[in-house]
Amino acid sequence: MTMMHPRGMGRGMTDESVLREQNDSSPEVPHLWRRIGGLFMPYRVPLITAMVLVLITAALGVAPALLTQQAFDRGLFPTGGGGPDLVALWWVAGAMVAVLLVSAAISVWQTWLTAKVGNSVTADLRVRLFERLQEMELAFFARTKTGEVQSRLQNDVGGVANTLQNTFTSIVGNIVTTIASVVAMFVLSWQLAVLSLIILPPLLILQRRVGQRRARIATKTQQSLANMTAMTQEQLSVSGVLLTKTLGREVAASADHRDANQNQVRLQIEQAMAGQRFFAFVGVVMALIPVIIYVVTGYLITGGATLTAGTIVAFTSVNTQLRRPLLGLMRTGLDVQTSKALFARIFEYLNLQPAIVDPAEPKPLQADRVGEIEFEDVVFRYPDQRPDEPATLRGVSFTAKAGNFVAFVGASGAGKSTIAYLTARLYDATDGVVKFAGTDVKQLRRADIVANVGMVSQESYLVHATIAENLRLAKPGATLEELEEACRKASIHEQIMSFPDAYETVVGERGYRLSGGEKQRIAIARVLLKDPAVLVLDEATSALDAVSERHVQAAIDEASRGRTVVAIAHRLSTIRDADVIHVLNHGEIVERGTHEELLAAGGAYATLYAESAD
Repeated sequence: MTMMHPRGMGRGMTDESVLREQNDSSPEVPHLWRRIGGLFMPYRVPLITAMVLVLITAALGVAPALLTQQAFDRGLFPTGGGGPDLVALWWVAGAMVAVLLVSAAISVWQTWLTAKVGNSVTADLRVRLFERLQEMELAFFARTKTGEVQSRLQNDVGGVANTLQNTFTSIVGNIVTTIASVVAMFVLSWQLAVLSLIILPPLLILQRRVGQRRARIATKTQQSLANMTAMTQEQLSVSGVLLTKTLGREVAASADHRDANQNQVRLQIEQAMAGQRFFAFVGVVMALIPVIIYVVTGYLITGGATLTAGTIVAFTSVNTQLRRPLLGLMRTGLDVQTSKALFARIFEYLNLQPAIVDPAEPKPLQADRVGEIEFEDVVFRYPDQRPDEPATLRGVSFTAKAGNFVAFVGASGAGKSTIAYLTARLYDATDGVVKFAGTDVKQLRRADIVANVGMVSQESYLVHATIAENLRLAKPGATLEELEEACRKASIHEQIMSFPDAYETVVGERGYRLSGGEKQRIAIARVLLKDPAVLVLDEATSALDAVSERHVQAAIDEASRGRTVVAIAHRLSTIRDADVIHVLNHGEIVERGTHEELLAAGGAYATLYAESAD
């Protein structure tokens, strides 16, 4: 059902933590790296195992170069001369094969562990984000684009998935391989080692600057993706397509989508190319190091240094091998800086605090008073209202006893639907007290309220599933007989049975395969399955034609029996039998009484009734 407040949903978002749609910088999140590390705590045993395997693999990574030295200096060209030592050569060759086999086996095991941990953490992050969004109050979704929310769940979490799966083990493995390679280089020749490593500090400083630029681009890219997701969700939904086609905006909509895609392409290319010149430069510099080593080696030997052929071959082999982990660390550093921006966007949502929460020590629901509703001097402002604007509700007070039928009427924007939202605790009062079953709703568990309140709005929402599945949203374990009984009471069973697939008929997105009256009666049947003590009707028949309204009104009359009914009415004929009718004007109750009493008073209600009869 449509749950947007009557003040209009075109307002921009205003919460400092939520509204960053056009902000190029990533949000500031305290203790971000500590919180990212905390994601891995439930999987620390397999993660530590994977890191130990990485250490072993990294240590074994330098063994081939050292064995190459032995193959040259002991096997092929032994110090004593006399030709190759085939026995020593076979031992060295066997050791090389053993190292390769062990490394391959460990690598497979380590990959499985990191994939398991990374994917598990990614799934946990998606679930935590989804659960936090489920906890958020209606106002959050009223001011936030659905596409923006979807983008955080899909694009942002997907963007950090590779980091979660590979970064930690990659960093550990590359660091260990780098350290092992550097140690091996110093063991072979400290002069050549110093020469090889002197270029690293300037490269690391340059890498940090490149990473900062790439992180800024990543934030813009993710926001662009969020905007595209929102555009797709809005324009390709049934309602969006209907609006586009009836306004003849197909060409304009396609042009907007093309422009958004071109912007995304530009940002993706910019992000992909950020650092490529840097890495190209680093690659060239490191590729030149062996050339420099050969030249310097010649001078060292000329100066009397003792360097064997095996040492030179082994050193250049280790130096070449060092290039891979160094470049890996630099690329990982860029990925981490990029992912930091995405993690910040994710944790920004995880940091959101719901406005409606259960009390630390909730009071039990008074079963004998379920159905009673009371407003005591209630004042309400929507979160996006300016301080200088008048409140939506001002000093509203009324009481509905269990089983009463109370109605609210008034001009558009008078605050009628707001009363419905407060009754179901979709919002909390800004001031004053809303009571349910004789207790302030803020002292009750919201689940206790939800279990006893059912709502039917002007546009009831059906999911893209079968009629039976839509009905079972209210009662998952309901039998077919229970579904049929509820639908008979809602005057829709015979219509459903006329469909080829009966209760297995797929209703389409938002129920668009059904007529408005059919959707409303299915929604009423769903409420009947829930069997709430309080039924809230928010202009449930105002959008229907006369024939559909009669069918739906008959279903509402059946659903209302034995329940407290809070009806928000546009058509005054639907609430003539109400026990009390409250007339709202600019957020205040200006009249109350029965239909006959209010007509006799000749006030605001009488005027509304006369206008509706014209």
